[in-house]
Amino acid sequence: MYDTEALKTLVDKAAGGRSPADLLIINARVVDVFTGEIRETPVSIGNGKFLGFAHTEALRTVDAEGAYLLPGLIDAHIHIESSMASPARFAGLVLPRGTTSVVADPHEIANVHGMEGIRYMLENGRHLPLNVFITLPSCVPATPFEDAGATLSAEELEEFIDDPKVSGIGEMMNFPGVVTGDYDVLSKILLGTSHGKVVDGHAPGLLGRELDAYLVSGISTTHECTTLEEMHENLRRGVYVLIREGSAAKNLKTLLPGVTPGNARRCAFCCDDRHAEDIVREGHMDNHLRLAVAMGMDPVQAVTMCTLNAAECFGLRGKGAIAPGRDADCILVDDLENFRVRKVFAAGRLVAQDGAMLLPLDDAAAGAPSHSVHVKPLADNAFDLPITSGKARVIGLQAASLLTLNLVRAVRTDAAGLFQCALNPGLNKIAVIERHKATGLMGVGLIEGYGLQDGAVATTIAHDSHNIVVAGDNDADMLLAVRELAAMGGGIVSAHKGRVRGLALPIAGLMTSADPLEVSENLKEMIRAAHEELAIPDAVEPFMSLSFMALPVIPELKLTARGLFNVNTFSFVGIEAD
Repeated sequence: MYDTEALKTLVDKAAGGRSPADLLIINARVVDVFTGEIRETPVSIGNGKFLGFAHTEALRTVDAEGAYLLPGLIDAHIHIESSMASPARFAGLVLPRGTTSVVADPHEIANVHGMEGIRYMLENGRHLPLNVFITLPSCVPATPFEDAGATLSAEELEEFIDDPKVSGIGEMMNFPGVVTGDYDVLSKILLGTSHGKVVDGHAPGLLGRELDAYLVSGISTTHECTTLEEMHENLRRGVYVLIREGSAAKNLKTLLPGVTPGNARRCAFCCDDRHAEDIVREGHMDNHLRLAVAMGMDPVQAVTMCTLNAAECFGLRGKGAIAPGRDADCILVDDLENFRVRKVFAAGRLVAQDGAMLLPLDDAAAGAPSHSVHVKPLADNAFDLPITSGKARVIGLQAASLLTLNLVRAVRTDAAGLFQCALNPGLNKIAVIERHKATGLMGVGLIEGYGLQDGAVATTIAHDSHNIVVAGDNDADMLLAVRELAAMGGGIVSAHKGRVRGLALPIAGLMTSADPLEVSENLKEMIRAAHEELAIPDAVEPFMSLSFMALPVIPELKLTARGLFNVNTFSFVGIEAD
């Protein structure tokens, strides 16, 4: 049914002053993302919409005192689970930073709890002042070679496709499946395109003819560009490039020089994955704006990329601009350099001011899926790693990147032929343990570049199947960390010479409804200890970096519960290099 009466009320408020506006913002410098102008004009709001620029009467007036009025910021691609906060707690973190909308892919929780996980994220985000738009996870599991907690088909996902809070199909990580014409993969793409929804891309390193084959399916975005060559090849094919700056993967400084006046309207900003600690310390999308402007980008162009471009990319009707009929999501900032957020309005309602929320956020985490860690008991020799050839394949971790190297290293073993970290400086053991159905599946390998000494780190955040990933330089601390992790129901654990630190994440082993500031302080202390006590290099984010070592869709070498996986050949390989 059409709500003609509501529309008439809106028109009456906007036209001819037949009724006063609900809110009038005066003395503001409005950033116009349509024209690139900055205009000094009053802005009126009514019924949650922008009415226009000519009102003089309103029930309430806000004096901006010369501040800049921007559309609410939009994160074009985020996994809320990466913040470790429930949707409501996440909203409380990012709204004061000026983010009023996010496009969230809940494939983390979906890989643990399937349809139940999607429903939880959708329903818990539906009534928040933060606009949470969902893209339906396309890859649960991410590949046929993993052991996730669920398997989702196009037929199952169809239940959600017409929900107004669903903006599309989530990142299609199974790019070999697309390029080779896998029917199950293509059916999920068609589910989105046939309903007029966006299909998110995820194909790191794909160029030329293979990229053409990937995109001809209907995929229209990417957030995985790590080089200017990738960026330009995608832009030339009409793809929206989402420039990522997260906690582990930081591509903004590399890609921003590739943004030109000719292609800027096809670029947007996203976080992808961002820890609560980083949001508290550095910010959210406001941080992207600061970085971009500091690198010389025109501030209005940066704001446009963080608002209108993202809204148009994902079909977020009413979002992304200050104009009559648009949703009244907007923020006041002191300047266009530091972007300190003074006030945040969501649907015309003042919801945050000077870094703090002004209203409580309903957190229905009591109904969240939990009890998700089911591990077959580990023997004391579970991490034994025999190597007979003297040469081993090694995962090469690279700081601030999700890409790894496929290395071959000469290694030494003990008298029993087992690899020992003490005999091989610079190398750590790494293991991935199935934790959904207690199957006992476990892959053990080696990693270089993590630099851990005198302990171990274990977490149930292990993209994307979210089994347990653990790394260490001795088996005793690795076992201790894994057993402690299982006992607490998921989260992050570090062990140092037999002593443990932990952060419990009871919601799917990924999130918590605890106070984000307390979580942030705990995580901050754990990160400090990881760098100082465990000697993990400062350039390496100790927990998020480890969590991506189990993701077998980003080149080159990764580890799953079934063993080492060569992403370039999409096949398992042995630890023995000879």
